[in-house]
Amino acid sequence: MKQKTAFFCKECGAQSSSWLGKCPQCGAWNSYIEEVIERDSKTKFKTKFNKTSSKPQPINEIAFSEEKRIDTHNAELNRVLGGGLVVGSVVLVGGEPGIGKSTLLLQVALNCKGKKILYVSGEESPQQIKLRADRVEGINDNCLILAETNIDDIFQHSEEISPDILIIDSIQTITTQSIESSAGSISQIKECAAQLQRYAKTTGTSVFLVGHITKDGAIAGPKILEHIVDTVLQFEGDRNYGYRMLRSVKNRFGSTSELGIYQMQSTGLREVSNPSEILLSQRDEALSGTAIAATMEGTRPILIETQALVANSNYGTGQRTSTGFDLRRMSMLLAVLEKRGGFKLLNKDVFLNIAGGIRVDDPAIDLAVIISIISSLEDISISSQYCFASEVGLSGELRPIIRIDQRIAEADKLGFEKIFISKYNTKGLDTSRYKIEIIRLANLEDVIRYVFA
Repeated sequence: MKQKTAFFCKECGAQSSSWLGKCPQCGAWNSYIEEVIERDSKTKFKTKFNKTSSKPQPINEIAFSEEKRIDTHNAELNRVLGGGLVVGSVVLVGGEPGIGKSTLLLQVALNCKGKKILYVSGEESPQQIKLRADRVEGINDNCLILAETNIDDIFQHSEEISPDILIIDSIQTITTQSIESSAGSISQIKECAAQLQRYAKTTGTSVFLVGHITKDGAIAGPKILEHIVDTVLQFEGDRNYGYRMLRSVKNRFGSTSELGIYQMQSTGLREVSNPSEILLSQRDEALSGTAIAATMEGTRPILIETQALVANSNYGTGQRTSTGFDLRRMSMLLAVLEKRGGFKLLNKDVFLNIAGGIRVDDPAIDLAVIISIISSLEDISISSQYCFASEVGLSGELRPIIRIDQRIAEADKLGFEKIFISKYNTKGLDTSRYKIEIIRLANLEDVIRYVFA
């Protein structure tokens, strides 16, 4: 019998009977690939959750109750998830190879001693997982390991075990017999993810999915995979540093601005409860080109170090390089510095780095970025006891920022002497409970005059 094929869009999962140059759904070019889609209903495994049915209800009659959450015994993961793992939710964890996705979920499985967990691995043997478990020094008799890639067999074992948490490592290795295409194809990922989502909602089992990423940094497979799941977590980090960041990209049960920080060690991932002390350099002498900024990651205040280097350019126009900070925003701040501060930077090379290998999008570090650039340009060191927290507008004014009290409290806790903020940011602020001196200024010229006097 001739195999039946169809064309799928790699970006959105749209299906077509013929190849298309441009996807009519998402507008992506050259994104259609051909896959085998032969279906056979006789080979499909019938599970209890497939037999359930629902009926329409008036919205006023729907009983609402606060979602039940499972404590993962991992404070950073609980914070990113919004207070714990919601019962019956589907969480997708993506990240580069070797970043620590499997280690993180195995530690969660070993720490949740009061819950029954089924860890399904399609990439490693049970012996390899046991070696990792011995390395992270975790023991849990309720953690069951299954090396399987067929989703029908996984559901069969799940019905026998009835786990509280099901971990799939990874979704790209799981296949269903109802589709004849190979593992990792768009149709396989879409169908398996849909079945797992239906299983989670009907049985109340929380599901973790590990997802591979492409060379562009996006999660491999159709974009519909991220729409199906309830939460998308991105596990990232620089291999040259021992730190890993867990970010929430999508979360139906909490905020998407939370950040969890871990340190990779020989015994697994260690939670970093106070990232400010780690991200700040410990040095004995003052150096030019550095400034401390108070930023926020979700509800957590973090102090980071901005490092700048300004040098003479070998060409007519200086180059701009930024690591951990938006390059276009840095160019805007340089324009403000030239226009409002009178510093000539056109023929200068400017390099900016956020120490610690993290990426920051908070506009409140604008002032620290500008001060570090001036410090390097003039080769004047700034006191290591100064902290900056303010957004800089196009006219050079210091704009107010959110949660200024938490930023001040964090700088005060770490022993800083002065923090520079916008004078328009002090409404309702009780300064009597802080030991740190709060410097309120209106514009960039006032800050430059105060710091570099």
